[in-house]
Amino acid sequence: MAVWAGSSFSQNMPYAPPQNVVHLAAQGSAEVQQDLLSMTMNTTREGPDAGTVQNQLKAALDVALAEAKRAAQPGQMEVRTGNFSLSPRYGRDGKISGWQGSVELVLEGRDFARISATAGKIQTLTMGNVTFGLSRGQRAQVEGEAQTMAIDRFKARASDIAKGFGFAGYSLREVSVNANDQGVAPRPRMMAMEAKASMAEAPVPVEAGQSTVLVTVSGTVQLK
Repeated sequence: MAVWAGSSFSQNMPYAPPQNVVHLAAQGSAEVQQDLLSMTMNTTREGPDAGTVQNQLKAALDVALAEAKRAAQPGQMEVRTGNFSLSPRYGRDGKISGWQGSVELVLEGRDFARISATAGKIQTLTMGNVTFGLSRGQRAQVEGEAQTMAIDRFKARASDIAKGFGFAGYSLREVSVNANDQGVAPRPRMMAMEAKASMAEAPVPVEAGQSTVLVTVSGTVQLK
């Protein structure tokens, strides 16, 4: 917090410096259960021929997509392809000795049970990554709560500061509002890759954590 006050200035200055202006900031936060699960599955292939490797990856992805699309439901489980890569491997002589590639499939939505059960049925891909977050609706709700809290605190601080310096009140000059999500690390309980083959169609256990949405209101006020 800084306060500028003064009664004189150089005639060479093009404008008067701000007087009785206070910079301040306030924060509001809301903690909420993460309600969005994103599960990435992938596989890799290697071979001497680029076309063969590409076809193998496509075959594995096609089977996984067919299985996933049967369970897809808007908002509850969306299905999309992820990264697809194909690159050469070089021998000691600097020449191409083979090809390697990878492919990804992403299952994302709010229905954790549907997503984990579908992942367990997919046998051509293995588990790559599990992340948790907030859906748009959940985020909008908690951001609204945190923003209201931050604005109320900003106004209260501005009033207290004005009274502390002997002013009757204040007027708002400029303000900015920023929000961010401070997610607590998720705690996915993932089956070992070796065990999956013997546990066909077993759901992949997952457990979401908490997210703290923090809204910061900062700006300047004119003491009056």
